[in-house]
Amino acid sequence: MGGPEKWQVAPDAGRPDGRACAHLDLLEDWRPTPAASPAACQGCLVRGLPRVRLRQCVTCGYVGCCDSSRGRHAYGHHVESGHPVAVSLAADEDWAWCFPDEVFLVRVGGDVADPPAGRGPHPREAP
Repeated sequence: MGGPEKWQVAPDAGRPDGRACAHLDLLEDWRPTPAASPAACQGCLVRGLPRVRLRQCVTCGYVGCCDSSRGRHAYGHHVESGHPVAVSLAADEDWAWCFPDEVFLVRVGGDVADPPAGRGPHPREAP
């Protein structure tokens, strides 16, 4: 189509304005990869866990379950790899999450109401 898609930080009523993401450039040319075709998180399949929603790592294409799943494999992948951004693969969601910056990312011109309300897809552990 007409070049790379632009992404932006989604407004979040629960947080101060002016939040930024240092990793937006990772999404410029991102497209789902064939690794996104499995209908389940491989980590959950191995352990026999049910999954809730799938997320795909923008850096390497790893597909893991969301933080509402018992396995939280997308977040675990971020912790292990340091890869910062995952995109929701759910058909009814059109957003990404930046783990280090703790912000939702949406396509410019997209529905900014798509991201879940509140703090983000994973609770930060207390120090």
